[in-house]
Amino acid sequence: MLPVTAVVPLLFELTEGRFPGRSELDRHLFMSANMAGSLLVALFAGLVSDRLGRRKLLVIPALFVYGGCLLLMYGPWPYPVQLGLRFVEGAAHMTALVLAMTMIADQAAGAQKGRAMGMAGAALSLGVAAGTVLGGRIGSEAATSVFLFGGLLIMAVAITATRILHDVELHRSAERLGDMARLALQHRALLVPYAFTFVDRLTVGFIISTVSLYFATALDLPPAGIGLAMAAFLLPYAVLTYPAGLLCDRFSPVVLMAAGSLGYGCFLIGLGFTGADHLIPVMAGGGIIAALMLAPSLVLTVRLAGAAQATGMGGFHLTGSLGFMLGPLLSVALLTSLRALDLEPYPAVFVVFGLFEIGCVVLLLPWLWRLHHGGRESVPAS
Repeated sequence: MLPVTAVVPLLFELTEGRFPGRSELDRHLFMSANMAGSLLVALFAGLVSDRLGRRKLLVIPALFVYGGCLLLMYGPWPYPVQLGLRFVEGAAHMTALVLAMTMIADQAAGAQKGRAMGMAGAALSLGVAAGTVLGGRIGSEAATSVFLFGGLLIMAVAITATRILHDVELHRSAERLGDMARLALQHRALLVPYAFTFVDRLTVGFIISTVSLYFATALDLPPAGIGLAMAAFLLPYAVLTYPAGLLCDRFSPVVLMAAGSLGYGCFLIGLGFTGADHLIPVMAGGGIIAALMLAPSLVLTVRLAGAAQATGMGGFHLTGSLGFMLGPLLSVALLTSLRALDLEPYPAVFVVFGLFEIGCVVLLLPWLWRLHHGGRESVPAS
């Protein structure tokens, strides 16, 4: 996750700074192209690994492709080529991520899945948080340095993974493509964490694109300042994700997920009214609230998917990647519409994305209630 978020505080420099004259849509596409690649493979990575019964066979090549794309982006390619590399990078990254998370679920005992997924979520969040800080520092002189750093790092991880990763024996038959399409319908309760991860990552797509650009242009923060602000949000998020996973072993992940989403929506609304002087404590508060969302949704997905954990996790990341991809594009559409109506886009766009989170809880409240009280098959077909 370090290379993924290292580009966030440098988004303006890597787009407008490196390729002057680019439109607002072009700048947002730099993030969306990466998420489009993630979307393409999120579901099929789980499908193929379930059929093969092996994860490592796919993880290792994906890591080498991932690192190679980052190293290529260090070169002086035209902007369309950079977007193409971003697309392939996203596909390779998501393949490695989906299957790494699945390997954790494979090896965790049933009663320990909350603990295991909490640790995995914490590791992801820590990588995300550290990436923003390192990106702001490494790219302060030359923004493209983050590609060299990320590429070499992932290549080292790929070489290490060839030695330390080991598959466990899978005592289940391979999933077929038809089974993949029917999984969410057969286990309808999966649609609940899928809906939440879609909205959650929709807002993350908004944060890593529009909010990063907002910090650079409206608040006039330098890359190091943007990285620090993002880290203030992500570090408590990382530290508290594991305790949130432990809470899922003792309390209902449904309640934790819903409460976290409500608080997170309020945070997004408030962020739009926050000046540069109070940005750090507000971002830190948002990180504390957001920790209650990731681990519960992961735990719910693993529990509800049954034997088809890789397929269920692939669907989880598929919906999340769709949200990631659409977040920057929806941000552009909202900003353009507000300006066309002669309205100030900030803080209105923050309010809209905050209401997405709150609205998700309100709209799904009957299903959340049934899932909380009735178990995995309690969500009706409607």
